[in-house]
Amino acid sequence: MTEPSTTRAGADPAPAPAPAAATDRRGPVVAALMLAMGLAALDGTIVSTAVPQIVGDLGGLSVFSWLFSGYLLAVTVTLPVYGKLSDTFGRKPVLITGTVLFLIGSLLCAAAWSMASLIAFRVVQGLGGGALQGTVQTIAADLYPLKERPKIQARLSSVWAASAVAGPAVGGLLAGYADWRWIFLINLPIGLVALWLIGRHLAEPKRTARTGRSRIDWAGALAIFAAGAVLITALVQGGIAWPWLSAPSLGLLGGAAALAALTVVIERRAAEPIIPGWVWRRRTIAAVNLSLGALGLLMVAPTVFLPTYAQSVLGLGPIAAGFVLSSWTLSWPITAALSNRVYTRIGFRLTAVLGITGALLLLLAFPFLPYPGEAWQPALLMLLLGGCLGFFQLPLIVGVQSTVPYGERGTTTASVLFCRQVGQSVGAALFGAVANGVLAARLGADTDLDSLARSLDTTDHVRRAVDAAVDWVYLGAAAAAALALLALLTLAPRRFPVLEEEDQGVSRRDPAD
Repeated sequence: MTEPSTTRAGADPAPAPAPAAATDRRGPVVAALMLAMGLAALDGTIVSTAVPQIVGDLGGLSVFSWLFSGYLLAVTVTLPVYGKLSDTFGRKPVLITGTVLFLIGSLLCAAAWSMASLIAFRVVQGLGGGALQGTVQTIAADLYPLKERPKIQARLSSVWAASAVAGPAVGGLLAGYADWRWIFLINLPIGLVALWLIGRHLAEPKRTARTGRSRIDWAGALAIFAAGAVLITALVQGGIAWPWLSAPSLGLLGGAAALAALTVVIERRAAEPIIPGWVWRRRTIAAVNLSLGALGLLMVAPTVFLPTYAQSVLGLGPIAAGFVLSSWTLSWPITAALSNRVYTRIGFRLTAVLGITGALLLLLAFPFLPYPGEAWQPALLMLLLGGCLGFFQLPLIVGVQSTVPYGERGTTTASVLFCRQVGQSVGAALFGAVANGVLAARLGADTDLDSLARSLDTTDHVRRAVDAAVDWVYLGAAAAAALALLALLTLAPRRFPVLEEEDQGVSRRDPAD
């Protein structure tokens, strides 16, 4: 793998980002970015609370999980596409298009007449959500110079933290005292304000004129969408709708592998590929992609399994269990905001290495919690884990965005987020299989974590089985943290080749130099 040269033959000169970062316009634009990110952040937590009311009204209990899987699928597979489009045509049109799509999907969801229609409209929402997640992060990097980027990233992280706490409460109130359709209609005023602020205040730098029209790699986009759709369907449905070693699972996984190979062939031949080869040839970007893919993997352990542990083992109610989980969302944005004081002294890689090492030790400590224990014990571990991951994720995102010029930043950011999303999908399938395997060994072949979470069986034998299952999941998360650490130590350069703010593509330095 090689780093990019300081000049690229035939490449357009990187435009200066000054107009987009004009100080007098940053406040309204940041507000718009936080509102747009809030749409995506609230989506999962607010919808999950209203599932009983939705199923009671529309039916479809056997397929309701696709309310989340369909949305996740659309977001994941469109991230690379929107990243390339934002580099080609600019951030503003992509963000506006994505926000409009998300709002149209929200309006359609509120008008759904069956579970099938609601799932289809959730996919439309996800098509817009992919633009929101990737483009907001890219514009945040455009707005601020390197030393100030943790400020905006911390604000965006705080949006996710607030959504994790407020989402279930808002969703429960709307579903219980109004109607579940309001959980989608509430997106409309938020999104319209964000659109107005973006349209009025976001000014992008003038793009260098190209010789000839920009070509969109539609074949590559379709291949990426197809490969991602088949893979995520296999991961989501495997072990639930059919056994892992059954014909549907093996067929889908084989089909995903074949489509991935086809995608590589198409992208190699494309003049302007959606996922350029340099995303993986450059050591820094490849290391960050693999590290954040592992982060997505390990994040599944607390987000998916800790609430069940808190309710089944600790005997907490749903709200109290949610607060145990949300403790890591409090420390994550705080340490993310403070991380620039560390990486400006010791560099991006070493800061991330310290963060993921701390996370590894905390994940290994979880199985040693006493049984049944007190609620403050896992809450404290999660608080510390969030602090460590704030030092891990943000320096990598800021660092990798700073190694590429303006015209490659959207693709780079999208590739990082895409890898994290795929990691989460793989983690949900992998750790679900681990947990169900432990439960089946202890309680019987037909037992799984989902059925136990919905049942009222809280005998000591069952509680110990759930405790053991979640312990093994956390050990798997620790293995994912070890993979992230290995990727940083073996692939990432000691100093990230950061571009100078004043003259992108000429002089490179790490902030610790």
